[in-house]
Amino acid sequence: MHKQEGLLVDEGPIDLIRLEGEGNSVILRLTGRERPDGQYAGDALTGEFLVDTPFVRGSLKTWVLPDDLRHWQEALDALDAGQGIAWREDTRGPEVFIERDLEGERAHVTIRDASSSLTTVTVTVPLVDAWFDDAYSRLDLAWKTWPFTND
Repeated sequence: MHKQEGLLVDEGPIDLIRLEGEGNSVILRLTGRERPDGQYAGDALTGEFLVDTPFVRGSLKTWVLPDDLRHWQEALDALDAGQGIAWREDTRGPEVFIERDLEGERAHVTIRDASSSLTTVTVTVPLVDAWFDDAYSRLDLAWKTWPFTND
């Protein structure tokens, strides 16, 4: 683990969410924990949403709390069962909504920032069964890389 611009960073960032294909992508990249004044800033991970399409490109910094990771697990379970999901809805940070199309082969991913930029973007990406195994592995890696102390 090394220090980088006030953050505690392990060997590299972890893409907690990585939905991509056909020229479109939505990524939530976790980068570490803030450590102002030599102390942890509570149990929160720093991260950034990255959206990239041929039409729109943007990024938005965020924090991810232990409850967010627990709720992401629940959201993955629901999405894997064919349901649409809302993650971090009505919270202090960007919200994520994912709806599967009727065939289940594509996902419509909406990122809504109702608190700072007042922007919403929806991106369509392929969603194959193998994605779920990878998504669960990414979540496990996030827990292992940055275990929380106040669970």
